[in-house]
Formats: sequence, C-alpha cells, structure tokens
Amino acid sequence: MSSLNFFQNLRVGADALRANPLRTVLSTLGMIIGVGSLVAVLSVGDGLEDTMRAQLDQTTSVMYFTVDPVTAEEVDGQSFPLDRYPVFVAADVREAALMPGVEGLSAQLTARGEVTDSAGRVRRMAMIVGVTEGWSAIGGVTLAAGRAFTARDVNDTTGRLVVLSGGLARRLIVAESLSGVAELLGRTLRLQSTVFTIIGVSADTSANDMAWVPLPAATAAMPPTARPRVVSLLGKLRTVEQADSVRIAITRWATTRFGAGTVSFKSNEGRLQQAQQGILLFKLFMGAITGISLLVGGIGIMNVLLAAVTERTREIGIRKAVGARSRDVRSQFLAESIVISGFGSAVGVVLGLGAAFSITALMRAQLPGMQIAASVSMSTVAVAVLSAVLVGLVFGMYPAVRAARLNPIEAIRHE
Repeated sequence: MSSLNFFQNLRVGADALRANPLRTVLSTLGMIIGVGSLVAVLSVGDGLEDTMRAQLDQTTSVMYFTVDPVTAEEVDGQSFPLDRYPVFVAADVREAALMPGVEGLSAQLTARGEVTDSAGRVRRMAMIVGVTEGWSAIGGVTLAAGRAFTARDVNDTTGRLVVLSGGLARRLIVAESLSGVAELLGRTLRLQSTVFTIIGVSADTSANDMAWVPLPAATAAMPPTARPRVVSLLGKLRTVEQADSVRIAITRWATTRFGAGTVSFKSNEGRLQQAQQGILLFKLFMGAITGISLLVGGIGIMNVLLAAVTERTREIGIRKAVGARSRDVRSQFLAESIVISGFGSAVGVVLGLGAAFSITALMRAQLPGMQIAASVSMSTVAVAVLSAVLVGLVFGMYPAVRAARLNPIEAIRHE
C-alpha cells in the first residue's frame, strides 16, 4: 500500500468515524484510559524505582564491591600463604575505575599504627588507612574542615599529608587547647616516626581513631612488615544490575595485569539479587495492570469497527463491485483503527502525565520523608504510543478481515 493510499484511507476512516461521533468517542475513551494508565503507571513506577535505588545507595552497602588480592591457596583443606600476590598502586586504581559500570573506585591499605602530636601530649594507636583520590565519596566520609586528597597529592610520592577522624581530632584539640578543628589544619603530627601535615578533619564524631593518608605514603605511616601489606580496592556500582558485568571486567583486567586467579571480587550478591528481583516483580506487576487497561481499549476499538462493518455492509459491497480490492477495504478499516488508537494515545499521554504528577504529589504529602517524583522519559511516551497503535492494529484486524471477505453481491443486497 502506497503512502498516498494510506493517507487517503486515514482521511476516509476519519470521515466514517465522524458519522457516529458518540460511539467513536466511547471507543476512543477506552484507549484514552488504557494509554493514560500505562503512562501514569510507568512514570510513577520509574519514580519509585529511582527512590528505591537512592535509598539502597544511602542506607545499605548493596552498591559496593571489593577486589582483594589472593594471598593464600588452599591444598587439601589447608590454607598456605603465597609468596607473591598483586599489590595495587594508584595507577591500577585509575585504570580499573574507567571500566563501564564503575561509578567510583579507591584503594584501601589498612593497619594500626601510632599517632603522636607534635608536642608529645597525645600518643594513641589509631587505624591508618592508605587511600587514593575519591576515597571520601566511596567511603561516605564527610569532612568538617579542610579538604580530601587530590590526584596530585596521591601522585606526589614524597608528600606527607593526613586527614584525621573527628574523634582523633578532638583529642588533639583538647591537648593543645585549641578552639576548633579549623586550627588543626596546617599543623603536624607523627605517624610512627614520620611527620605528616593535617589538611582535613572528618565530621565523624565516633570514638574510632582514624587517619587517612595518600597510598604512596602509607608505608611510612605504618609499622614495617616482612611481607608487602595487602591493598584492596573498594568500588561503587552505577546500578545494581551491573554487578556481573563489572565482576567480569575486573577479573579480565586483573588476569591481564597480574595473571589468572590473582584477585577475588566480592559484592553483596544476595542483596543485589533481592533488589533486582524486587524491581523486576514491581515492573511485571505494573505491566500486567496496564496490559489489562490496554486490553479494554482494544476491545472497544474492535466493537466499534464490528458495528461499522455491519452498518456499512452495503457500502462495502458497492466499493468492491466497482473495483475495490479486498486489501483496500482491509486497509481502510485498519486506518480507522489507527485513527482511534492514535487520537486516544495522544490524549491519554497528556492525562497520564497529569495523573502521575498528581499521584506522586499525594504520596509526598502523605509520606513527608519520601522524596518521590514522577520520572518521565521519551521512552515511556514512545512505549505508550506504540503499544496503543499495536493494540489498535491487533484488535482492528478481525473487523478489517471480516469486511474484506464480504461477498459484494450479498453485501449489496444487505438491508
């Protein structure tokens, strides 16, 4: 069917539908409700999914993963330490952080060490953590004063900078009779026997004494060991669905860089699967509801077209008698179905968006702590419109085929 004939059929179909406006409006109303429901459900569902993902990110560790070097092998149920294992450096972190699905990545080298203030008044054992740039965002560390490490700080192998936890900073403030954490910035202290300059203080008020240093300076800040300390990678996923692809990419990268079986990838796979299943079930449930709504709209289209076939049987017979082919008749009724579904989908999209924003506004009013908003995308609108047109074609096919199969002689004689 040429494009010219198609648009002619659309015009003829629209004229035929205007002949019985009440019935056409009622059949279009079913499609409007169906498309409106689909748009509203998809928009609210996407908004709920975004809220769920944000809560998972803020309240759980489900988005995080670790990469640890394999430091031992198991033989006959017994573990034996390996002499050689990967020791990640800052360049490895930056390379691995570029992989798809990784939102952030930082190295982590941890050991207990001695912290002494410049005057010798405070001497405590604290957790010393060697990190790379971006560690504060990955670890959820908020600074009360100063700044975190930059790439330049990490690249400077001679630099000796430190960020203190709030608990350790308070002890220094009391010991040196300072008024606040801001006065600590620029002062020095000793980690083991090496002097470090304080550039930041975390907002953590717990009793845990911690000191973060750039990864290249970590060895100088920790007690010496016979074997290289184990450096782990702590990363964050962009989405929960990307855990498998990230694991495969990290394993492939480590195999190329260090050899096969040299690292282990760990994530909260159980919680990841629960989150994925919950999101999938929610979408399937919503899809089933919207499917029923569209089904009702499709039945309405089929009813109006079947009634049109009955009323216009004589007209169809005359058209076929003067040379119209079966496919011409079929395409005309399909065009009428497209007109109904197209108009219904256009109105339904507008009403559905309005309903989605109204529903989420009501949810925010009833649940003040829940920051949910309708999420509207072009894919949602496209799915709604295409679904409506598809339903219109499917349910319009039977009336169209029935009209095309009418015998012209019997159709002309029809009263």
